[in-house]
Amino acid sequence: MKFSFGKSKLKEPTKTILFVCVENAGRSQMAEGFFKKYSPEGYQAASAGTKPISEINPVAIEAMNEVGIDITNQKSKELTEEMIRTSDKIINMGCMEKEACPSLFLNNLLDWNIKDPKGKPIEKVREIRDEIHRKVKELVAGIKIHQ
Repeated sequence: MKFSFGKSKLKEPTKTILFVCVENAGRSQMAEGFFKKYSPEGYQAASAGTKPISEINPVAIEAMNEVGIDITNQKSKELTEEMIRTSDKIINMGCMEKEACPSLFLNNLLDWNIKDPKGKPIEKVREIRDEIHRKVKELVAGIKIHQ
């Protein structure tokens, strides 16, 4: 009797890209949605805020739905030490409240400095969405080059 054993592929651990902002209700949620759509194999997205709120910005949800990405079920989460420790790259979306800005206490942070969509009309939120879309695609392209 002959046994054959296929080569077992060890799966690389998943790398996490963490998008952070203050409320985790608009920009970081949109970035997480886009990264989930475009993420290279072995990567996942997460988002969090220093002062999360109870609901995702409904105008951000609407703007993302327009491009076929549903972020309705995403939840605003508080930024934790573990998230920071286990993330391979942390991206600060921008700050509306300087005292709660993640860039004040996070090292090795990529700062995108994107305007906050909170309280803005859909036209402005679309512009913000499109800027996030462009930056996420650039990020993914950079990851693919270095894989």
